Amino acid sequence: MTDDDTPQRFNNAHSATDDGPTAELVGLARLTVVHYQQNAEGFREGTRDHDVSQNIDALLRHIQAPAPLQILDVGCGPGRDLRTFTAMGHVAVGLDGCPRFVQMAQQDTGCEVWLQDFLALDLPAERFDGIFANAALFHIPSKVLPAALRQLHQTLKPGGVLLSSNPRGDDQEGWTGDRYGAYYRLETWRAFMQSAGFVELEHYYRPAGLPRHQQPWLASVWRRLPG
Repeated sequence: MTDDDTPQRFNNAHSATDDGPTAELVGLARLTVVHYQQNAEGFREGTRDHDVSQNIDALLRHIQAPAPLQILDVGCGPGRDLRTFTAMGHVAVGLDGCPRFVQMAQQDTGCEVWLQDFLALDLPAERFDGIFANAALFHIPSKVLPAALRQLHQTLKPGGVLLSSNPRGDDQEGWTGDRYGAYYRLETWRAFMQSAGFVELEHYYRPAGLPRHQQPWLASVWRRLPG
C-alpha cells in the first residue's frame, strides 16, 4: 500500500504451508482494504512527500533491458510513484486492492491501474521488466504469500527485477490497528523469495544513514533468472 509507519509487534505468526486463501484470510484482507478505502484522502496527503528515491534507484539500477521500461507498481496507492516512473520516461502500470486508490491513481497519473485482490492476483505472463512493491507485500498473509510471489515471478520477463520494501520484524503476523501485516526477518523473507524462483541482488535497511534500530524497513532486490 504505502510507506507510512512502524508496526507494532505480534506473536501469532501463521505457517506458510497452505497456498489457498481461507474465508478467514479473505475476511482479514477485506478489513485491511476497508481501512485504506475509508482513509484514502488522508493517506494520500500524509505520504505525498515521502522520499522513496533510494528504492526506485535500486530497482532501475539492476534492470538490464533498454528504456522505456515496463514497470508494475504493486500497491501503487494514490499513484505517487507511478507519476515518478512516468516522468522518467517509463511505461508504468499500477495495481492496488483499494478501489479508491485505483481511482485516485488513474485520475492523477493517467496510467493504466488494475484493481486486484492481493490474495488472488491474476497477472499476464512475462509482461514487465520491473516490479516495484513498496510497502505492499507485507499485507499478504504468510499462508498465501507463496502463491502471490509466483504470480509476480511469472509476470516478469526473464531477467526482470523486483524491488520489495517491507517493515521488518521477527516473523510476527497480525493486526496493527485496522491493518493486517506480516513482519519478517531477512532470512525468512529470503526463503520466501528464493522458493518462488528469485535470486537476490541486494538488500538494505531504511531510512539510510541511521542506526539499525532506527531502520524499520527492509528493502531487497531480486531477479527472475533468464530462461
